[in-house]
Amino acid sequence: MSEAQTVDGTPGIASELTAFQRNILTILAEEARYGLAIKRELESYYDSEVNHGRLYPNLDDLVEMGLVEKSELDKRTNQYALTDDGEQALLDQFEWEFARFCTEAGRADSLRDLLDDLE
Repeated sequence: MSEAQTVDGTPGIASELTAFQRNILTILAEEARYGLAIKRELESYYDSEVNHGRLYPNLDDLVEMGLVEKSELDKRTNQYALTDDGEQALLDQFEWEFARFCTEAGRADSLRDLLDDLE
């Protein structure tokens, strides 16, 4: 069993991540990116500057946890990609959140509508 897989209904390793780290995983779920592209996406989301001193240590932590893979694009640029464990961590987090969100009539339908709009 992967370290990131859910055990006993908890979000697994995702519960150990900060919101900032989960946002990085979410960005990388779309496609692999280099650091500055991740930084730009985060700045767009937060509508404020993201310091390099915040981004790169968090990326390194995610690499160390096995949720992100780091590769070299060229001598100066690294690329980051979501691993299978990183994808599973996001799915586990979504499952945990959705199970708690869908407690009232209509909320599951709202999520289905949202997913249908994304397809």
